[in-house]
Amino acid sequence: MILVLLSGLFLALCVFSALHDVNRLTIPNWLNLTLAGLFIPAAAVSGLPLEILGGHLLAGALAFVIALGLFAFRIFGGGDAKMIPAVVLWMGPGASLPFIYWMAIAGGLCAAALLVSKRMVPAAAIPGFMRAPFEPKAGVPYGVAIAAGAILAGAASPVLASFYALLGFAG
Repeated sequence: MILVLLSGLFLALCVFSALHDVNRLTIPNWLNLTLAGLFIPAAAVSGLPLEILGGHLLAGALAFVIALGLFAFRIFGGGDAKMIPAVVLWMGPGASLPFIYWMAIAGGLCAAALLVSKRMVPAAAIPGFMRAPFEPKAGVPYGVAIAAGAILAGAASPVLASFYALLGFAG
């Protein structure tokens, strides 16, 4: 039951990160540290073998190195580059590719919708809480895509599987 609560909290914080990114075009460090830090008690109560948990740690470390490179080349912002490894830590090796797939699909859809919206609706007409991405030269709030990828691929993660099973979804 504790694992289900931790998993639900993780997914809720992913959604909060997405909303924060839409509002301010940033994902705060404390939020990314919380996402990653919640994995520690989740791993402790998961009952998963150490080799599976080690795979999660390796996947998160690899994602950190790759995201750092993408940040260095200005492909991702700093908050995005820190949120991705935190999410991959929860996904593990088995759910990382589905996560990346869904994150890329959601990111493309967000970017396309934002481009179309920017051409059709002036930034002043957008409600204040979500105006930041519509300002001139503003980037795409990729936290939305990361959260969508986490939610859509989460059922394939052995750590999140109990949460999805409770909801009636299988991995």
